[in-house]
Amino acid sequence: METIDKIKEQISENPIILYMKGSPKLPNCGFSAQASQAIMSCGEKFAYVDILQNPDIRSELPKYANWPTFPQLWVDGELVGGCDIILEMFQQGELQPLLKETAEKYSTEQ
Repeated sequence: METIDKIKEQISENPIILYMKGSPKLPNCGFSAQASQAIMSCGEKFAYVDILQNPDIRSELPKYANWPTFPQLWVDGELVGGCDIILEMFQQGELQPLLKETAEKYSTEQ
């Protein structure tokens, strides 16, 4: 499978997915740590991809997303943004309802 196809599949199969360095429990960079912490505190389940374990995704995703840095949060097939945007949305109370609505939307479709 081509890397771009793998990325598209991950994004389509996971309503909430974070591309990050490390894992939510063991992040390997400060930005990934802050982003995953904000998402976890919203209380919804989310998928993640450790780009350090997936160098192909690490090199291809920035081109596909037209977003140069990690972490990257994708919700319902759309790129939300990186650490700064995630934290800003969290602090302004915009992240929680977005993740909750997305999680509810997909939980009823199963």
